[in-house]
Amino acid sequence: MTHNQSALSALIQEVLADPDLAHSDVFRRMLQAGLQDLINAEATARIGAAPHERTPERTTRRNGTRSKTLATPAGEVDLAIPKLREGSFFPSLLSPRRRVDKALYAVIATAWIDGVSTRKVDQLVRALGNDTGISRSTVSRICTEIDETVAQFLTRPLDHTWFPYLFLDATYLDVRVRGRVVSQALVVATGVSGQGRREILGISLGDAETTDFWTSFLRSLRERGLKVASPADPAGVAMVTSDSHAGLKAAVKAILPGAAWQRCRVHFSRNVTQRLGSARSKPVNALISTIFAQTTPEAVTAQYQAVTDSLTGSFPEIAHMLADAEADLTAFAALPREHWQKIWSNNPIERLNREIKRRADVVQIFPDRQSVTRLIGAVLIEQHEEWQYGERRYFSDTSMRKLIHTLTDHHDATRPQLHLTA
Repeated sequence: MTHNQSALSALIQEVLADPDLAHSDVFRRMLQAGLQDLINAEATARIGAAPHERTPERTTRRNGTRSKTLATPAGEVDLAIPKLREGSFFPSLLSPRRRVDKALYAVIATAWIDGVSTRKVDQLVRALGNDTGISRSTVSRICTEIDETVAQFLTRPLDHTWFPYLFLDATYLDVRVRGRVVSQALVVATGVSGQGRREILGISLGDAETTDFWTSFLRSLRERGLKVASPADPAGVAMVTSDSHAGLKAAVKAILPGAAWQRCRVHFSRNVTQRLGSARSKPVNALISTIFAQTTPEAVTAQYQAVTDSLTGSFPEIAHMLADAEADLTAFAALPREHWQKIWSNNPIERLNREIKRRADVVQIFPDRQSVTRLIGAVLIEQHEEWQYGERRYFSDTSMRKLIHTLTDHHDATRPQLHLTA
């Protein structure tokens, strides 16, 4: 008999011994114990061994637990989700994608009710189990539940830690606004916390990526507690990685003073391809990539100059682009070597954008702006939770300590003691 089974048995014995216990609390505790048993059983099956058990089938080991509060009809129950030394684990009974499915259902249903559904949308509604139609009250109930959860997530305080790295990007979605279908810019911010874990920080929907739009978005992050580095305290955003959109750059400079800006190397490579064409750009981009193969800041600087010089004769336009972009393309080199590959491009957030697009493609045209926030917000909540419950951190404790030393070394020793924790 496992430890969890013994705990459940003890709870049953407690109920039998004291009939005066509050029935509602007993049911909640029994539900909690039962769910915990199922979670532990699934973890045992995943690992190939029970706690403290040695078997030939064991693939990894337990490494503590992570708490998870689950809302149930009997009240909130606190569950312990096992962490693994290798890989990640999230119990299937908690259905990490269920919220997204509800949000997708709500968006499609809204379009169907508002009379803007296409044949494909109608087929999707039926495929989701509604052969006879959808009532407005049902959709309203689902939307209210999701909207409250998404709003709480997107407005949560950000002052629980510091975020040395910030990634910004935008994607475009088709939305029905005042009876017309228009393209809307959805901007997304993700960050890496002082503990080395990734988090979704926020989203915003606007008509275009203007300076005012980006400025308003970044200001909203600061108002929620995003810390900005200062000469006296570097415990704030140390670097922002993005493409070279002029409005975004201006907003970063205005709202996040003290943060370095890293121009995404992948976007720069695309800019080169746009100038030269696909065939001519391949050897040029291959040469530029040697800059990022270096292992020390000094080597990066030297190789950057060598590549620029070698392109001056044959591709003077590209050499000029490199000369102008040197400080922005090599900002990563001032930070720990272990972080370089993950901060010199926007690839991580672009993968997130692909997931957003995958969900949005099902809807095709969003019936209104709120439905965008509803669905995409739900997608981002689920991704955020996967990052939080995943065992592997984005950056290790050791490398985060190196980052702290790197940032503090740039400051005068006479300044007050800094309090940065990884």
